[in-house]
Amino acid sequence: MAIRVLIRPTSRRVITSTCKPPPSLANPKLQYFSSIHSVFQRYGFPISQIPNLLSKNQFLLNSNASDIEKSLKILTSLKPSQELLVSVVSSCPSVLEFEFLKDWEMGISKVGISNVSSSMVLNVLKVSRKFSLGPETLSRCIQRLKGLGFSDGTVTRVLEGFPMVIVMDENGLAERIEFWVGIGFDTKQIDRIFNLFPGILVFGVGNKLKPLFKEFEELGFTLDATRREVVRDPSVLWLELGELSRCLELLGSLKCRVPIKEKIYSEGAFRAGIEVKRRVDCLCRYGLIRRDAFKVLWKEPRAITYEIKDIEKKIEFLIHRMKFDVLWLVDVPVYLGVNFEKQIVPRYNVIEYLRSKGGLANEVGLKGLIKLSRLRFHNLYVKPYPECEIMFGRFGGDVEVNNQHPVGMWKLFKPKKYPESSKEDLENIKSFMEPFASTTNIEINGG
Repeated sequence: MAIRVLIRPTSRRVITSTCKPPPSLANPKLQYFSSIHSVFQRYGFPISQIPNLLSKNQFLLNSNASDIEKSLKILTSLKPSQELLVSVVSSCPSVLEFEFLKDWEMGISKVGISNVSSSMVLNVLKVSRKFSLGPETLSRCIQRLKGLGFSDGTVTRVLEGFPMVIVMDENGLAERIEFWVGIGFDTKQIDRIFNLFPGILVFGVGNKLKPLFKEFEELGFTLDATRREVVRDPSVLWLELGELSRCLELLGSLKCRVPIKEKIYSEGAFRAGIEVKRRVDCLCRYGLIRRDAFKVLWKEPRAITYEIKDIEKKIEFLIHRMKFDVLWLVDVPVYLGVNFEKQIVPRYNVIEYLRSKGGLANEVGLKGLIKLSRLRFHNLYVKPYPECEIMFGRFGGDVEVNNQHPVGMWKLFKPKKYPESSKEDLENIKSFMEPFASTTNIEINGG
């Protein structure tokens, strides 16, 4: 008997590994990306912003990491604020080109002004990089500005606030200065104006300055009055054409008590119009359109007399603490006219306390919170809850109320004492009055 033995062939399986080495080992670009990332991190750039900065700027990825570090070292030697450094590099990364900075590093010391600031240099570098300018361009610009009568401090402020001046036409600069001299401003006044608001260099003579001063004249303001206001507050030059006319029109239509109107006009009509414009701009910064901002001021003219910081504090409290939309000001403009510390905050604290305890039958809106008289609000929301007395203020039982008069003042009003009548005086008075008494009795009986 034959036995057949079957031998199963052994199959060999070749397993090929699909695992890849770590990216940091396999991709040199990622290694380079990581090295640049660490450079920016060492110089204080926010970690969350670095990837976005690198991904959107091919210039940085194509640059040498050591050159970038050398460039950052040059920039930090100017001792700028961290915020300014990040802002300049983020908006113009090519300012980190090492050869460009190397040329400027040697040229900055020869610019020709004594008080060179870090913000001035960084802003000028940003413009110079965009237009491929060298330090000699800055030197020429500085000499030109000084030749127009600007002091070193004003030259620095102009280059900080309006660095595009280095690419402005020389004739254009001279034309602007000639305009100011022609309407009666002296060199000292011109220097002060541009020191405070260097950005007004962007205003052309024909398309902005002449029409603006013509409008002031048509509104009835003399050139001397306009000049005084401009010297006092050069920000009036930021007025758009027709804007002051609209503000004065609002003031003319106000229906308010005489003391409020007198306070608004206490420094003249021109200044009153400027104060309206500033408050309109403040309201618009928080989201109101200009028409609604004018409407709010027309309904609540007291807001024109308040400081901008006080208005901002009320609006911040309204939006962030009370959680109301800024549009509520259009419906309840009186909110801007009431006292913040004595009325808004105490009432809000009371309502919030009652809301947290479930003590409100109905929700209280901004109108119910502000428009109720103090006594009515106290009777509705404070009097039934003794624990609210202190947080509300004056009506609280535990709150000390200052006496209006000094202690002991009542002694001055004490009635004067007279000597008591003697028995003899009383008899004389009685005998004197008896005839009158008898006559009266006869008339009554006879009647």
